Amino acid sequence: MHTSSFDYDLPPERIAQTPAEPRDSSRLLVLKRDTGTLEHRIFREIGEYLNPNDLLVLNQTRVIPARIYARKPTGGRVELLLLRHRDLVTWEALVGGKGLRVGKLVIVEVMDTETSTKNHSKMITAEIVEILEGSERLIRFSEPIEPYFPKVGHVPLPPYIHEELKDPERYQTVYAKKPGSAAAPTAGLHFTPRLLEELQVKGVRIAYVTLHVGLDTFAPVTEEHPEEHKIHTEWCELPQETADLINQTRAAGGRVIAVGTTSVRTLETAANRQSPITNYSGPTSLYILPGYQFKIVNAMITNFHLPKSTLLMLVSAFAGRETILRTYETAIREGYRFYSFGDAMFIL
Repeated sequence: MHTSSFDYDLPPERIAQTPAEPRDSSRLLVLKRDTGTLEHRIFREIGEYLNPNDLLVLNQTRVIPARIYARKPTGGRVELLLLRHRDLVTWEALVGGKGLRVGKLVIVEVMDTETSTKNHSKMITAEIVEILEGSERLIRFSEPIEPYFPKVGHVPLPPYIHEELKDPERYQTVYAKKPGSAAAPTAGLHFTPRLLEELQVKGVRIAYVTLHVGLDTFAPVTEEHPEEHKIHTEWCELPQETADLINQTRAAGGRVIAVGTTSVRTLETAANRQSPITNYSGPTSLYILPGYQFKIVNAMITNFHLPKSTLLMLVSAFAGRETILRTYETAIREGYRFYSFGDAMFIL
């Protein structure tokens, strides 16, 4: 298996720069794995493909405003992109700026929003305590930075989105509750409260997991063979209430439908530990490649993923590489919008 086998050409104009309005007006490409047939729908019509006693599993993580602008004591600008907690004041972060070696300090200035003057601003320092990989650093703040997110934090959009997002909530799902992600679980962006309510009235049940998404999710696989790639580790949680609903659904013959690849990885991580599935909280480095045998997920809702990405490999494992690439060709030809703010697929 070669990484180049998961490549495809995408015209730049197919990369969605803004979210669909309303959320559920995005397009939906339905792929039926047993026949390979495709159907073109609108996302709000997804209920036509769901049955009573099906279980939708949603990732309730919330994107934190993790992009912070700081400065060196000499005045040079520094950009910090917080990725993962180590403790209350220590973070793994991507840093943008020169000379950021171990021991260097940068300053985050918290302005008093009422006066907007430097005379009433607060200075928080961040020390580089360890060099990780590339531009990743371990940094330690002089005090917890999260309380200051509303004043200094910015929502980090993916690098392929170049237009300003007017409403930051449009990069959050409507059910986002648990802060911790550097990127949104974008398959869930298509749901509205009304659509979720309509599905529940129909008899579709809803359960929640949490997986805090890291920016590594956008990184392409650069190794010649995908097996040589080191998958990023993320924190996830599957509560006992969700485990019980999964076991009830399977016993009743219903389908477990993962909303997004993050939900897939959480479900399969828990399933690989024990059957029947039980609660789990901890790290996951599950790397799903073609040949993987899915234990819990019967269907998935997902967006269109980047070439050579681990996410494209995951959906290829679920539906077949050739089928997925053929489906992507159709989506490009039919004008579907790709990536985070793009349209959706429902793989049955």
